[in-house]
Amino acid sequence: MVEHAEFLKAGKEPGLQIWRVEKFDLVPVPKNLYGDFFTGDSYLVLNTIKQRSGSLQYDLHFWLGDESSQDERGAAAIFTVQMDEHLQGKAVQHREVQGHESPTFLGYFKSGIKYKAGGVASGFRHVVPNEVTVQRLLQVKGRRTVRATEVPVSWDSFNTGDCFILDLGSNIFQWCGSQSNRQERLKATVLAKGIRDNERNGRAKVYVSEEGAEREEMLQVLGPKPNLPAGAPDETKTDTANRKLAKLYKVVSNGAGNMAVSLVADENPFSQAALSTDDCFILDHGTDGKIFVWKGKGANSEEKKAALKTASEFIDKMGYPKHTQIQVLPESGETPLFKQFFKNWRDKDQTEGLGQPHVSGHIAKIEQVPFDAATLHSSKAMAAQHGMEDDGSGKKQIWRIEGSEKVPVDPATYGQFYGGDSYIILYDYQHGGKRGQIIYTWQGADSTQDEIATSAFLTVQLDEELGGTPVQKRVVQGKEPPHLMSMFGGKPLVVYKGGTSREGGQTAPAATRLFQVRSSTSGATRAVELDPTASQLNSNDAFVLKTPSAAYLWVGQGASNAEKSGAQELLKILGARPVQVAEGKEPDNFWAALGGKAPYRTSPRLKDKKMDTHPPRLFACSNKSGRFTIEEVPGDLTQDDLATDDVMLLDTWDQVFVWIGKDAQEEEKTEALKSAKRYIDTDPSTRDKRTPVTIVKQGLEPPTFSGWFLGWDDDYWAVDPLQRAMADVDV
Repeated sequence: MVEHAEFLKAGKEPGLQIWRVEKFDLVPVPKNLYGDFFTGDSYLVLNTIKQRSGSLQYDLHFWLGDESSQDERGAAAIFTVQMDEHLQGKAVQHREVQGHESPTFLGYFKSGIKYKAGGVASGFRHVVPNEVTVQRLLQVKGRRTVRATEVPVSWDSFNTGDCFILDLGSNIFQWCGSQSNRQERLKATVLAKGIRDNERNGRAKVYVSEEGAEREEMLQVLGPKPNLPAGAPDETKTDTANRKLAKLYKVVSNGAGNMAVSLVADENPFSQAALSTDDCFILDHGTDGKIFVWKGKGANSEEKKAALKTASEFIDKMGYPKHTQIQVLPESGETPLFKQFFKNWRDKDQTEGLGQPHVSGHIAKIEQVPFDAATLHSSKAMAAQHGMEDDGSGKKQIWRIEGSEKVPVDPATYGQFYGGDSYIILYDYQHGGKRGQIIYTWQGADSTQDEIATSAFLTVQLDEELGGTPVQKRVVQGKEPPHLMSMFGGKPLVVYKGGTSREGGQTAPAATRLFQVRSSTSGATRAVELDPTASQLNSNDAFVLKTPSAAYLWVGQGASNAEKSGAQELLKILGARPVQVAEGKEPDNFWAALGGKAPYRTSPRLKDKKMDTHPPRLFACSNKSGRFTIEEVPGDLTQDDLATDDVMLLDTWDQVFVWIGKDAQEEEKTEALKSAKRYIDTDPSTRDKRTPVTIVKQGLEPPTFSGWFLGWDDDYWAVDPLQRAMADVDV
């Protein structure tokens, strides 16, 4: 088969490439018009990412305009399959439908997408418009990603809930309906300035008008303003009730070129072992608007080529909307969105090509930063990735919950926590010349419901006493973040199994005690008391075993120096002199104290691939409609994605941040913690329900939060973002 000439230019280097389908041909779109799509056309969009290994990764989309012909749609699908073949089957393929694009696709166009009327069949071409002949009206919708749709130049197109841009070439008028919100106005202003700068090369003026204060030139074009209807609600949010519903099907070929499907599992999380390398599978998440096709390396070529067609037929068969998103994935090129439906997904340890876990373009591409305490204060990215606001040397106060009160803990026992108690820890620190405060609420696994409720109430009370400025972190036993672990002067954070430390209620320690010592990536350690049985051992860690007559420091083959050091510090706390035991050299008395030998985990600790398998994701939360909805923010995370009138969730997998904008509704502020819990509960992956939740307020973001955003500016909030955007337009 002769390859198309454009294929030879595709995916050679990182970046975005866009082609329009014109009469069964592919024609490149000028780069300064990326983000403009004619509604009568179909397009191919290729995003190429360079992986840390140096190999290239591809996301290949075909986009279908509402008015595009069946022939153009078919040609776009065929070109997609052929281009994937040219890229050696490595691309993740996506079908995109106008108005229902995936977050991956939307992330390429952070300043917005413009839908233009017409198409190639009507003679419309991708050229920069002549500023004197332009007369068009764009309806702007969306709080996260702007979609600007060309509509008839008439008051009949207007409503009070949206923003509109009347583009007259040398003059661009932005009109804001009385019911539009500040985030929509901000996005519309950015879009209007984008038209000025990209299409007119800066040779145009932008004017902003409020409803009822229209400019004379607008009225000359549109005529007198009539009474306008209210706007229709945005339907782009996801009801969390649908997040968990998915099914897995195997694609079966009948030998005559027809594909059928058979049900493999009707409830997730699925087993990764169900994906046979010799077959293709459909993961049905249609209730949430997505279908995935997984192509095994050993599947026959006809099944692979027919993947898109099979998915389209499946959508029709299930009665899903025509705009349901399709993602086609090669084996070993799975996206985080796909992997979340499987229990304990494991990437194969390959270093080239498809062996690298696939990170979708809509997710922030974060460069991993190794930990170095000496430069922590100047690196937000390091602080964020390792969960370290500072080096843990700040001032701390700790209280234990007793009844309805918080009682100070003896500083000599700071760092020692009992599973039957709940605690509040206030931490003061300096970072980059700024003072910060964190309130940790630590809740023991055996703490009573009353104590847990009281700890939450007293945390809010303490926050209010301190002026509402601290960051609040809820920590459940066993999920202590690295920073909390680092606060005790080189000693491990010790968690005693059950019991309490309150005066007069101390529980007598067991005769035989076993502690597991594990370090974080920053080197801080945690020692957790376990049931004293051999099955609890793990080759990756250090353990302390204390009996009435002896103490042992057991060193697993994969234990780090930090873990050995943490175990030695724990032995000092316990007042014991140990015998050091290497794994495989244990004396009989050691096994006898643990009730005899038993199998335990000996596999090496998996490399830290959290950044690849669980990249950071940002969501806006709302319960304005009476049901809890979330909307993902696409693309690389930037500070202006944080809407000041919203509550937002930043999910970094190890913890979930709740960011509260200063203009958020009171109800949304009070519901913030519930929103985070609901988000964790409805995660399709087998999410640990104990995942720590951190509450962050606008303007008081710690580096563990701000480090996930590109180019974070501590002074950004000093000026209102909407005022900043409107600084160089006429109001």
